[in-house]
Amino acid sequence: MKFQHYLLGSVMSMFSVSGFATEMINPISVHVLNLQTGVPTAGIKVELDRKKGNEWLKLAEGTTNAQGRISALYPTGQATQMGIYRVIFKTGDYYKKSGEPTFFPEIPVIFTLDKADQHYHIPLLLSQFGYSTYRGN
Repeated sequence: MKFQHYLLGSVMSMFSVSGFATEMINPISVHVLNLQTGVPTAGIKVELDRKKGNEWLKLAEGTTNAQGRISALYPTGQATQMGIYRVIFKTGDYYKKSGEPTFFPEIPVIFTLDKADQHYHIPLLLSQFGYSTYRGN
């Protein structure tokens, strides 16, 4: 009976809500909101790079969904590494498809990932001739 109780406790600790959630959450997400229309911006390509020495290494890319989001931009299955990262929002392609001009064909946002157990959300508030960003949650 003691062995069964020990075994059950061991199995349950492996699948605890807090431990399971920590492992499953992707550390980097983005969101694009169109300031002109006030709606999410679908169809923007986004690239994630990590700085290594003086070079940037491409880690992943994605396209914003109907809600203007990419909820998991960090490569799946890779351990989160601290360091300097950048997300590049490919806004020129988006505006070209829309038939509208833009001053910023790409918007790079460089940030420091300094805690591997935290989530880093990078929202972009976008218009044709300006933008704003911040660390969200």
